[in-house]
Amino acid sequence: MMANHWALEGETVTLITLDSAETDTFQLSDSVQRRALGLMQDSNNLWQAVYNNWYRIKKLREAISQSEPDVVISLTDRMNVLTLLASHQSKCPVLISERSDPRHHPIGRLWSVLRKYMYPRATAVVVQTEGVADYFREWLKSTPIEVIPNAVPSPRTPDVPVVTEQDVLERPPSHLILGMGRLSYEKGFDMLIDAFSFLAHEFPEWKLRILGEGPLRDSLQATINQRGLEEQIELTGWVADPEVFLDQGEIFVLPSRYEGFPNALLQAMSRGLACISFDCESGPADIAREDLQVMLVPAENVSELTRAMRELMQDERLCKEVAVQNLQVTKQFSAARYFESWDQLINQTIS
Repeated sequence: MMANHWALEGETVTLITLDSAETDTFQLSDSVQRRALGLMQDSNNLWQAVYNNWYRIKKLREAISQSEPDVVISLTDRMNVLTLLASHQSKCPVLISERSDPRHHPIGRLWSVLRKYMYPRATAVVVQTEGVADYFREWLKSTPIEVIPNAVPSPRTPDVPVVTEQDVLERPPSHLILGMGRLSYEKGFDMLIDAFSFLAHEFPEWKLRILGEGPLRDSLQATINQRGLEEQIELTGWVADPEVFLDQGEIFVLPSRYEGFPNALLQAMSRGLACISFDCESGPADIAREDLQVMLVPAENVSELTRAMRELMQDERLCKEVAVQNLQVTKQFSAARYFESWDQLINQTIS
């Protein structure tokens, strides 16, 4: 999204990834220069890991140098470390962005040490919430910390219409609950399945559909099968056009154990769904504070999640009221607001 935006603005943009272009799932503008290094092979032992990462730094340094940038922007923790190592002899400013909550998201002891050592070399650190900003300010005393929340993601399919209040009010009940995200421990879909299991027999017409792929697919599917809920719970897998699927739903649940700043929640709100979220330490509460009607329940409390789901499932009027209010998310977290913050930081950095 960032690369396409700046390319459209007439900037020269190079997008570099450690992975190969074969794994790309997003459409890039033809104006973006794509450098896919294809260096994501696994390491079988410590020495191989050291060599692989040394080689990644070497190739990353070459790719950055060849692009002749005015500024380098790096996203995610380990990539931030590698980018700072690759750029430390360069005079080019480096802006790094944390995309999760480092208070909860483990990256390994060695990477944590490297982060402590390398992050002070960044020109600025961009985070998504004030809570994460406070965490970094405790040990990055002289490095600027900027808070830039995510924007509502733009639909990947260009002809997807904006959802209006009238659309929500006229939408017939679908009796469909949606979850969306990587099928991994931190996303908490095991707890969403637990909560729905308590309600499945009480509301036999309702279904739960979880969009996304990840390492816990087999484990989650085994739980679904064990409880005999194959007809009511579906693991859809990765989808290229999430808006199309979200538009079929009535309720959206974010059961994450921790978050950075949940794009999935922003996306669901923008499509006119009533939303429930665990009040994990970073993200959902920041969204709710913008006068948006996210039903927050205590983190990792399955019984409270079940109660909130039941409240919406049995009250169609409440669902629509909450969903209509949530359409304001497109103004509160607009792409224009997002890029205004980034452009200001970049211009300050370059000057």
